[in-house]
Amino acid sequence: MKFGTSGLRGLSVDLKGRASALYATAFGKYLLETGKARAGDVILIGRDFRDSSPEISAKCAGALTALGFRVFDCGNVPTPALALYGLESRAACLMVTGSHIPADRNGIKFYRPDGEIDKSDEAAITAQAAEIERRGQVLIEMPPAKMEEHEAICRQLFFERNTALLPQGALAGLKIGVYQHSTVARDLLIDVLAHFGAELIALGRSQSFIPVDTEAVSDETIALMRRWASEHKLDAIVSTDGDGDRPLVADETGTPLRGDLLGLVAANFLQARTVVTPVTSNSGIEAAGNFAVRRTRVGSPFVISGMEDAVAAGEDKVMGFEANGGLLTATTFDVNGHKLRALPTRDCFIPMLAILSLAAARRQPLSAVAASYKLPFAAADRLENFPVETSAALMEHLRASDENLASFLQPIGAVATRSDIDGLRVTLTDGGIIHFRPSGNAPEMRCYVEAGSESAALELLHSGLDRIRRWAAAR
Repeated sequence: MKFGTSGLRGLSVDLKGRASALYATAFGKYLLETGKARAGDVILIGRDFRDSSPEISAKCAGALTALGFRVFDCGNVPTPALALYGLESRAACLMVTGSHIPADRNGIKFYRPDGEIDKSDEAAITAQAAEIERRGQVLIEMPPAKMEEHEAICRQLFFERNTALLPQGALAGLKIGVYQHSTVARDLLIDVLAHFGAELIALGRSQSFIPVDTEAVSDETIALMRRWASEHKLDAIVSTDGDGDRPLVADETGTPLRGDLLGLVAANFLQARTVVTPVTSNSGIEAAGNFAVRRTRVGSPFVISGMEDAVAAGEDKVMGFEANGGLLTATTFDVNGHKLRALPTRDCFIPMLAILSLAAARRQPLSAVAASYKLPFAAADRLENFPVETSAALMEHLRASDENLASFLQPIGAVATRSDIDGLRVTLTDGGIIHFRPSGNAPEMRCYVEAGSESAALELLHSGLDRIRRWAAAR
């Protein structure tokens, strides 16, 4: 088991066994020992639609009940909905989800009563789990925990938050497809978009889990969306990853819009003054709005830390977003005459509503709205099932010397500057950018690029991935 960029991840078979109870116990003990919760307090549990998630959540509930907590079952709800309910009720939360990764893997996201855990919390929970192991405390099978059902309350709270964001009828005239697949946000998407007057078509609902990665949309998913867009004459297609914290928005042709563009549009929609975003987000963001930008490593804990630093420095209207489009807010915002409370965890609804309402207000197709921002062309992809050890060896090789990096990139271009904030980000002498970064939560090697044209960006991306493959094969 390993904490990555967002939560604990591992094989589903391991989490269905002893690991889920072990880490739930470690989390509960951490809350008790630090005074962040007391015996008798409520802990909320939600889950995605993976086959393994009900069993894992039941194990977690049993472990927490054994520690003296009351457990409320929030069912299959989006992660931001669970987090919002936790903040409103001052309750810790566990979300059982592997997000976008394949169904043979799963994970757990942990929330303190005041929000998402940070890296120091992760280290403390890991230490607690190791201590339980060291003491040889065998976690035996426990009877099913008695849980109160709170799914309807959790869903309603999140629905009310999102239906206050826009004026009534703000999406009237738009015909939107909702790719429902196996995301826990699929019904809420329909409810929220219908509230604003959009004409909706539900598409691709699945009873089996489909891993949709909104940051690296598969060719199969793009082909599906392009067919649906043409067949139904849609203005947009929306969807999310498995746990509903990353947005997927495709334009009228079925072509996905980049997550960092959605984050940028949302920043302007919220009239943010400070935006925190990872180094992997588009380099054109700094010039695309009236806000200050703070750059971080990849992962919501780092974005949250950057937002906290901004708030501590006295900055107001602070928000953040990741390159996948997931949006976080650190302060209250005034939106449509309502107070939007801070929700410092990834949310997919605000970015979707921001760009859809902008298209409706301008009476422009989404492709034209996207093009109006004139961001550098960017692309990203990954090599799946790429051994973690090989990723580490590659990064060590590239960082070992300027000569190693220059030789690796020689078929692609010459190095102008480099950054080691997260992975290795290289600006080439022709102005292109290529960024190599091992995934923080899966055996994957990721590559991000920017260039002066879409074709140049795709060529640079393919060349970068090819160089990784060739290097790995030659080891």
